[in-house]
Formats: sequence, structure tokens, C-alpha cells
Amino acid sequence: MGARSTGNAVAATGTWTDPDGVRRPAGEVHAWRSGTNQTVCGLSLHRSRLTRFPHVAWADVQPATGAHADQVAVVCPRCAAAMGRRRDERRWSRTHPRP
Repeated sequence: MGARSTGNAVAATGTWTDPDGVRRPAGEVHAWRSGTNQTVCGLSLHRSRLTRFPHVAWADVQPATGAHADQVAVVCPRCAAAMGRRRDERRWSRTHPRP
């Protein structure tokens, strides 16, 4: 299996705490690869003031099926495309890392 299922976590604009006391993402969520300082769509985590959630998988923040998507308002469309929103769609890739 590729990094698609195991190496991708979440970065978000907000945070909330569930009843068990675990931090969860809120607001706008982006896919983030552990060990990097940017999202899959190319946003800098520090400059965009995104909070990292290495314990939350990308699949868990999808509003339709995710377990931790209670407070998620927006899923980044570029990250969703890069992560393969649908199996039959082509993956999005960034050709120029810096705009």
C-alpha cells in the first residue's frame, strides 16, 4: 500500500476536544504528510496557521463518512483531489511547488 492510506494526516484551521479529551480538527481541513511543513496542496503550515493532527487520518475527516468530522466545515478541494476523492478520478499533482 502507498502513502495514500498510511502516511497522510490532517492539518486544520481550528480544534475542538471530544468527550474523551482527544483533540480533533475543526473548520477547514487539509491533507498533510507527516514529516513535511506543508499540506498536500502546497500551503505552509506555519504561514497558514494550521494545526497538525498526526493522530487523525484523512479518511476520518470526510463529512460523508468520517468518524471525526463533527466540526469540519470545509474540506480543501485540492487536497481532496490529490488524495483521490473518487477512485476513477486522476490524482491532482502540483507541478510548481512555489507560486
